[in-house]
Amino acid sequence: MTTYAVSDNLTPKERLLEKILIVDDNMVICTQLKWGLADEYTVFQAGDASEALELFKEHNPRVVVLDLGLPPHENTEVEGFRCLGEMLNMNPASKIIMLTGNDERHNALKAISMGAYDFYPKPPCLNELKVIISRAIHLANIEEQNRQLQRSIEITSGDSWGMIGQCAEMQKVFANIKKVASTNVPIFIAGESGTGKELVARALHDASSRNKKEFVAVNCGAIPENLLESELFGHEKGSFTGAHATVQGKFQQADKGTLFLDEIAELPLNLQVKLLRVLQEGVLQRVGGRENISIDTRTVCATNIDINAAVKEGRFREDLFYRVGVIVINLPPLRERGDDVILLSNFYLKLFSEEYNKRVRRFSGSALAFLKLHPWPGNVRELRNRIQRAVIMCESRAIEAVDLGCEQLPLEFFPTSELNMNNGTGTTLREAKDQLEREMIVTEMEQQDGNIMKTAEILGVSRPTLYGLLKKHGLINA
Repeated sequence: MTTYAVSDNLTPKERLLEKILIVDDNMVICTQLKWGLADEYTVFQAGDASEALELFKEHNPRVVVLDLGLPPHENTEVEGFRCLGEMLNMNPASKIIMLTGNDERHNALKAISMGAYDFYPKPPCLNELKVIISRAIHLANIEEQNRQLQRSIEITSGDSWGMIGQCAEMQKVFANIKKVASTNVPIFIAGESGTGKELVARALHDASSRNKKEFVAVNCGAIPENLLESELFGHEKGSFTGAHATVQGKFQQADKGTLFLDEIAELPLNLQVKLLRVLQEGVLQRVGGRENISIDTRTVCATNIDINAAVKEGRFREDLFYRVGVIVINLPPLRERGDDVILLSNFYLKLFSEEYNKRVRRFSGSALAFLKLHPWPGNVRELRNRIQRAVIMCESRAIEAVDLGCEQLPLEFFPTSELNMNNGTGTTLREAKDQLEREMIVTEMEQQDGNIMKTAEILGVSRPTLYGLLKKHGLINA
């Protein structure tokens, strides 16, 4: 059974509340604030900077109410500024509200310039301070959501060149791109259809010194055999019927740049011989021509078949494979990439929701089950297509499994130990409701890495309600 353990010594109620640290050597103010805030927040108290920093490091409170004058220098701002600076060094996102005297406005403004969230005069009015704290927490939540979005965006840009992936295999792919992009050696990309082979080829080009020149892509399996040689190497005027002018081939178009030969295993054997010569000698002859034309083109080749089997069966020349596959990059199928399927799904959900101006915000429990357990024979291309269609057709804020093209989830999607459907006595409506409720909570908790606040928001319940449901279904240590 999956449980979500909480390791601190807080009560169940306190675990659900935002943490606030009050730092003031005046115990009357500390007691007043704790009494007024304890129903809404988990409140910690400190009377000096050293104790405050220890509590801050241990509990990482979302908001700190910090007095400028602290022992042993109560009559100066030294300890207050020291405490402020060290807290912001530990967590720049923390919202620190400074308590100041009426004659300390210049110090308050200095604190704001250092990174404090706000300042408030002493003695504090509890109701007014509550508004400031509530606003600070709201802003902190928005900033955290923005940081998560930014991390998602960073995954799809910069070092990963438009590719999304956190699994070990994709991280290995990204590392290999960095290692070999600056070289001129031929690269061979292996992977099933839809795994992103052209994205890798473009990444290799973009990260290389050739990125100012052309990136040219050719699908060798999509061009008729009688036209393929001309497509690759070009032709002279009059070399065949319809050749009304001399035309450059793709190799020349990609001179000083990169040529991506997709589905290279589809090349007929006679063209494989000619390709090998071009790669070995760096020269080509157009169809119908006799002039040797020098080229400086980096080749990146790819296929979705087992190239080693093709070599053994004589369908692909072994010497050509050694030439084009100096470095081999293997792309994993989506079904072997673990939680990347959810990462990708959320990215495409946001992308298409914005593109089509739809208010679709999440996946239901059944949709998540389908996403995780579908074998994805079309890999990322299939996933993108299904989510694009689902966003367009969905009429609610949550995508269901049926929106993804799944008419009915098979029973094997749900372990019988969790669904309790194998006792032979039937299932009552209440039992069915509890089963669905538990399934949705488990799915969302796993999706949110056990984060109660985010899970509650997605499920549309309060945090106390979710906490009660977790205990009800035995998913948390009480």
